[in-house]
Amino acid sequence: MAYGFEDMQRVQKEQLDTAMKSFGAYNKGLQAIAVEIADFSKKSFEESAATVEKLFAARTVDKAVEIQSAFARQSYEGMVAEMTKLGELYVDLAKEAVKPYEGVLPKVATKL
Repeated sequence: MAYGFEDMQRVQKEQLDTAMKSFGAYNKGLQAIAVEIADFSKKSFEESAATVEKLFAARTVDKAVEIQSAFARQSYEGMVAEMTKLGELYVDLAKEAVKPYEGVLPKVATKL
């Protein structure tokens, strides 16, 4: 099947539009991930600072160990929750970045 110049221009424009939609979704997803990481970092820093203050106020070694243990447990649980959330954001990013190409593949298959 022979294509004319106009057909080639149309196909190239469609491909460019699809790529731009994909890049836009990718950019939006990366921004959401960056915001999430920044928020978690800020929260983590604030919790660490509060724990240091509690440690300085501790009167006994047992109390300091208790504070440190609670902080370690809270930090671990927070990190696991954050990694789960980031994993979901990355999956959403991949889905959204590929979505513009979903309509293109059937068109290509029919042309072959």
